[in-house]
Amino acid sequence: MDKSKEKELAIIAIKVRKDIVEQVYRAKSGHPGGSLSIADVLTVLYFNNMNIDINNSKWEDRDRFVLSKGHCSPALYAVLAERGFFPVEDLKGFRSIDSVLQGHPDMKYIKGVDMSSGSLGQGLSAASGMALSGKVHNKNYTVYAALGDGEIAEGQIWEAAMFSAHYKLDNLIAFVDVNGLQIDGPTCEVMNSEPIDKKFEAFGWNVIKIDGHNYDEIDSAIKNAKEIKEKPTAIICKTTKGKNVSFMENQAKWHGSAPNEEQYNQAIRELDELISKLEVL
Repeated sequence: MDKSKEKELAIIAIKVRKDIVEQVYRAKSGHPGGSLSIADVLTVLYFNNMNIDINNSKWEDRDRFVLSKGHCSPALYAVLAERGFFPVEDLKGFRSIDSVLQGHPDMKYIKGVDMSSGSLGQGLSAASGMALSGKVHNKNYTVYAALGDGEIAEGQIWEAAMFSAHYKLDNLIAFVDVNGLQIDGPTCEVMNSEPIDKKFEAFGWNVIKIDGHNYDEIDSAIKNAKEIKEKPTAIICKTTKGKNVSFMENQAKWHGSAPNEEQYNQAIRELDELISKLEVL
């Protein structure tokens, strides 16, 4: 990836993070920590890789995305808005009674959402079904899914992993957002899922480990995964919960808490400073 593209994606990702903070602050509820940690992955995916049409969101040959960790909807909504599926202004309605932007993604009402999600552990099954359908109907689309490292303690994830390997779904790519924290604390203490890479390998998956905040690594992993035949790919992304907001980073309490006015102002100020520094590079 050249430096100009990397800079472009980095600026978009910070705008996405501003949108995340804005949504949760206005709603006085939501899940900022895991939304901030997955923002870079979603930015690279939607702005540099996915075959989609913002004017035809139900195009049958499009790539699909399933946010299995559906509580991190602020990240998905922000990326969809910045990508042009709906106005950024609509994000202000997040979690309000007059808005379609519910706390969890809804494919029926939100343009660009391919699968309703929220009940943890179920998204990989949906993504696997989409991928199998693509194989059966000789389609060339790729199905992407984003899982949380706390979420993968759910048994259904591993049933879907077994299913996907059995049917050789090489059109399926799953990102595992390994930020090390869930609502009750460190994942290693609540329910240790490590070694995540070895487990996916044991289930028959191709595995790639990356820095989930490095744009070149994210992009290269996606492109490499698409070259793999007869195996689904799990991209294990090491990330920081609350990334780029100093007081939220690596703090489990920001899994599902909204900032107050002072904290909101600080977060926006920090993110604006990051954009300013990127723009002069």
